[in-house]
Amino acid sequence: MENDSLSLAEIVRRVNAKAAEYCALSDRIWATPELAFEEHRSVAEHIAMLRDEGFSITTNIGGIATAFVADYGTDGPIIGILGEYDALAGLDQVSGVTEHKPKTKGAPGHGCGHNLLGAGSALAAVALKDALAAEGITGRVRYYGCPAEEAGGGKTFMARAGAFDDLDVAFCWHPAVLNQVVAKSDSAAIGVRFRFRGRASHAAMSPQLGRSALDAVELMNVGVNYMREHMPLDARVHYAVTNPGGDAPNVVQAYAESVYSVRSAHLQDAEILLDRVKKIAEGAAMMTETSVTAEIVGGCSNLLLNKALQGVLYENMRRLGPPAFDDADLAFAKELRKAALTQDDVLVSVAPDSLSLKDKVLHDGLTAMPEREESEPSSTDVGDVSWIVPTAQCQTACFAIGTPLHTWQLVTQGNLPAAHKGMVLAAKALAATAADCLRNPDIITRAKAELNERKGGQSYRCPIPMEVTPSDLRAKTT
Repeated sequence: MENDSLSLAEIVRRVNAKAAEYCALSDRIWATPELAFEEHRSVAEHIAMLRDEGFSITTNIGGIATAFVADYGTDGPIIGILGEYDALAGLDQVSGVTEHKPKTKGAPGHGCGHNLLGAGSALAAVALKDALAAEGITGRVRYYGCPAEEAGGGKTFMARAGAFDDLDVAFCWHPAVLNQVVAKSDSAAIGVRFRFRGRASHAAMSPQLGRSALDAVELMNVGVNYMREHMPLDARVHYAVTNPGGDAPNVVQAYAESVYSVRSAHLQDAEILLDRVKKIAEGAAMMTETSVTAEIVGGCSNLLLNKALQGVLYENMRRLGPPAFDDADLAFAKELRKAALTQDDVLVSVAPDSLSLKDKVLHDGLTAMPEREESEPSSTDVGDVSWIVPTAQCQTACFAIGTPLHTWQLVTQGNLPAAHKGMVLAAKALAATAADCLRNPDIITRAKAELNERKGGQSYRCPIPMEVTPSDLRAKTT
């Protein structure tokens, strides 16, 4: 049978046939959120579903207990579909309400929609597998279970271990407020933990004997804030004080630490900026007569776009149309917008050239591809995959327009029917585009040629040093 018989309609039929099962999987992941490198229940749920579908499972990818791959097929090009399932700390939230109402205070929650992401990608892989088998199309389907996107860079470790080296193309998606193909490059990011050590003393009786590590942390923060005026406009530096050295003000703090995230449009620029941040830390240590060490605790590369794949993905999203939101979906989104989202939230969530969307509550269109390429200040470990294999991503409308990522407002929508509809659309778009690549191998050829051109002779270089292991970060991110 000719490859072109693998039509969009067949993919849609295959996705629809199993959509309910994978929406239920997404809801189970939403109900049991797990943090970076601890996603054991989530992994077990995904593996059980994929094994039942006939995929062979390989676990402990890159030395990570919660990373796995699921393979189907033995011949032909290898299509990779990336899934995630980690949650965020402190974002537990009751579903379907318009007020902040955690079930368990301080517990994690799926504030980035990764419950949908992992299940939707699995649905795409299964639908693609079923269509290939039915039509006799040659190709291999591989689902990647990727942990710790939020903290630690699971795909970065997997890339360092060679997990993506034999892929022909890779696809991913993300739950969002708009339907669009990702056509802006995410920034590279490096996470560094700074540990300051000083000398304890009684803060009142013998302050002259103390050397405050907390003072050093604060001085470093001041120095970095002064640096902001003199760094590239597309760069970002964020920090958190992760250990203030105790809660007794009458003790000079002998130990304190902070974690910094340094971002820039290109990895080499992020590394240059990080060197400046390190010098400020050393200066703060000198001023306080303390010592400081710096340890990289995560990182990801900038995203390399691939127009050859983006164009095919966009055309499939155009043909599929937006999610079919109903009156109940619109009513809840409108209620949430009124009760818990600001006009600033709305304006930030829509592109400057799409301000007409600001009066909508759910996106019922497809954002046009931008005329020129730009960089986003956000970061993702999908960037590391994109340096190894041609990669394309889409976003689908799962949440009310104006919903910020990493908030309870997103969590409360994460298992509602509107979110499921966006997830199912993403599965159709990814599976259809992957099928097109197998039906027309020239797409893969052009995508690989474009990747080589964008790399400009550079090879993939992992931003996380070899001496840093997933087990090192596991203890620090949970």
